[in-house]
Amino acid sequence: MSHTPPKDVQEAAQRAVRWIDDGKAGPGFTDTGRHRAHQLADGKGVDDDQIRKMRNYFSRHEVDRDTTGFSHGEDGFPTAGRVAWDAWGGDPGRRWANSETIKGD
Repeated sequence: MSHTPPKDVQEAAQRAVRWIDDGKAGPGFTDTGRHRAHQLADGKGVDDDQIRKMRNYFSRHEVDRDTTGFSHGEDGFPTAGRVAWDAWGGDPGRRWANSETIKGD
């Protein structure tokens, strides 16, 4: 089953792509994150396994939200963690991934 990312998810990923292009992703940024950012930014459908990966990403990286520079207006914005968070669709991506029905749930 394919899931089409909503507009707000695409916008978060587009922001991440701009930050990645500007060199703000940091040295630990992965090819997987880069691929996911472009996939979501382009509005390409994601399958059930990718929705699961998104859910897992957000649950593992929730702690990144507590760092200075994660939120707009803070020193160091955007942190590498914020770039990665938005590469996976940001807050809208987390809401969307958690709301999607996938096979095996």
